[in-house]
Amino acid sequence: MPHTSLPTDWPAFAKRLGINIQRRRVERELSQESVAFGANLSRFTYQQLEKGESRPGTPANPSLSNIMAISEVLNVDLGELLPQPWPDLRAK
Repeated sequence: MPHTSLPTDWPAFAKRLGINIQRRRVERELSQESVAFGANLSRFTYQQLEKGESRPGTPANPSLSNIMAISEVLNVDLGELLPQPWPDLRAK
């Protein structure tokens, strides 16, 4: 049976991921709109990702392809965006 629920530490991970993305964007003096466009995301989706939420009170759960696209636009390694430690995603 697939593991469908997010781990309890996922909201904090999603928030730190958003902070890391925002920090790199600001360092490069890019707008949210330009990063979103370059990553083929809507500005709203990108803004939610920076907040670490998909809806108020619901943590973001972006696809790997979206995070990879953002890292390419920001010209950073994927590892620079992903917070450490990773949450434990194994089925329990």
